[in-house]
Amino acid sequence: MQTISARLLERKWLFVALIIILLILPFFISDFRTNLLGRYIAFAILVIGLDLLWGYTGVLSLGHGIFFGLGAYIMAMHLSMESMTGAVPDFMTWNGITELPWFWAIFSNPISAIIGAIMVPMIIASILSFFIFRNRIRDVYFTILTQALVLVTTTLIVSQQSFTGGTNGITGFSTIFGYSLSSPATQKGLYYISVGSLIVVFLICSILVNSRFGKTLIAIRDGENRLRFSGYDTSMFKVLIFSLSAGIAGLAGMLFVMQVGIISPTMIGIIPSIEMILWVAIGGRGTLIGPVIGAILTNSAKTFFSESYPDFWLYFLGLVFVIIVIFLPGGLMSLVDKVKRRGGKHEKRKEPTDRKETSHSAVG
Repeated sequence: MQTISARLLERKWLFVALIIILLILPFFISDFRTNLLGRYIAFAILVIGLDLLWGYTGVLSLGHGIFFGLGAYIMAMHLSMESMTGAVPDFMTWNGITELPWFWAIFSNPISAIIGAIMVPMIIASILSFFIFRNRIRDVYFTILTQALVLVTTTLIVSQQSFTGGTNGITGFSTIFGYSLSSPATQKGLYYISVGSLIVVFLICSILVNSRFGKTLIAIRDGENRLRFSGYDTSMFKVLIFSLSAGIAGLAGMLFVMQVGIISPTMIGIIPSIEMILWVAIGGRGTLIGPVIGAILTNSAKTFFSESYPDFWLYFLGLVFVIIVIFLPGGLMSLVDKVKRRGGKHEKRKEPTDRKETSHSAVG
């Protein structure tokens, strides 16, 4: 039987293999496909944070589109200011705005935009989760509440068209930190920045889940009441991990918008938030590497089927999810573990035969 540490080591080697593939793949695919893959890597970063929250802590959030969107909108605001020709972006001019709002101006500097894209989601998440978890709102009630927060956020963004671009969102970026966004070299650079960010986030989260803090998260998932009776303040652990996952989502949103060139409410609404959970479930929650693979494979398949079979790709995604829930409730990573266990049993069956042959030869 495999030990937990051995299984974690094997998964890290699987992650190393994935990174090697991601590093060399741009040399064999078009610039367009590289850009698409860069977006999927941003999603892969996002689901690592979700896996910390759901897979390791047992807290199911259907509202992480909010934090992904906050990171994306903050970076989009900076890019829009960098590319504007007048005092304000064009969509503000059309809405009669002549001066930059203060909450735009503070992100005019690229450093403040990068920090803000990560810290603003973390701060908002910490405030919200403090009151939610302190009042012991959990399980399905927490999940419904996060869905409601997504609905409120997207409605607010649409209603504040003068400052957010409304349903059209924020777009029209031409440069990023002085480099042309249309340049293949810039896009490839953003791709490798995304890969680097994926490595850093994965390593930090791997260290976290293998620490005493990570063991406490698993204990919360498996028996929160028992842990609370032991004297642990479980609500603060959940606030911390919820805030961290929100910051990771903000980072992912920032990387996403730099490669896509647009962010709108439809990209961060209820359906995208549910899709994010599907990526974790398909890959295998509580594994870190599983959701990464799930996000990349699911979105790659989504692109393939939407291009080849535009009328059926939604049915495909639904079918895949149903099949995995029924036959692989542990996700794709559980399939990998099953194959390894069968291989181990096969080796054990061969071992007694090998011993007999050795003893016979020794007697002879």
